[in-house]
Amino acid sequence: MHVGNARYLKREDLPEVVPVFPLTGALLLPGGQLPLNIFEPRYLAMFDAALAGNRLIGMVQPSLTEDQDQPEASRPALAAVGCVGRITSFAETGDGRYIASISGLCRIRLMEEVGSGHPYRTFKIAPFISDLTEDDEEGSVNRQELLRVFRAYLDANKLEADWESVERAGNRTLVNSLSMMSPFGPAEKQALLEAPDLRTRAETLVAITEIFLARGSGDADTRLQ
Repeated sequence: MHVGNARYLKREDLPEVVPVFPLTGALLLPGGQLPLNIFEPRYLAMFDAALAGNRLIGMVQPSLTEDQDQPEASRPALAAVGCVGRITSFAETGDGRYIASISGLCRIRLMEEVGSGHPYRTFKIAPFISDLTEDDEEGSVNRQELLRVFRAYLDANKLEADWESVERAGNRTLVNSLSMMSPFGPAEKQALLEAPDLRTRAETLVAITEIFLARGSGDADTRLQ
């Protein structure tokens, strides 16, 4: 996997421990780009440290089954699976915020939290090494069915897409990009993240979109590009 100016080919190319950024509804997948607006002091500190080091940050959702009476509200339970990404774009706003873009590298399983003395949280990770290999899953995806459902979603919401770019995209890029931009909730986003392979992710995306459309709740006010 080539991300930014770095290549990640094996387990040894990844750190044992990464800082994690919990964000509800955020989905980062290998090869995807996730824009972020950073303003909380602890996450500003996280980005400072990452930029001074290996530029890697784990994106993860809070646990979907978190106990609402949990006493440590500042350290909520997290989903078991997230995705590590590399900071590939970064800018300061002048008012104390950072605008950044994270490029997805590979999915990770959070193992053990590590006390780092930092205001943010860090975890030992077990990477999904198969995400680093650009093995040929392209032929496993039913591209025609995926595009049919995508077009139905666009039509239902009176949206447009850059079809020239869509046609040029490979199946892996297409599936992961559509999954990331989908308007679904945290549970659906987590299901897409944890799909074991590209074919399953594509099938899950099609199924969720069809349910979404059948319920008549597929509204959005943004243009998909």
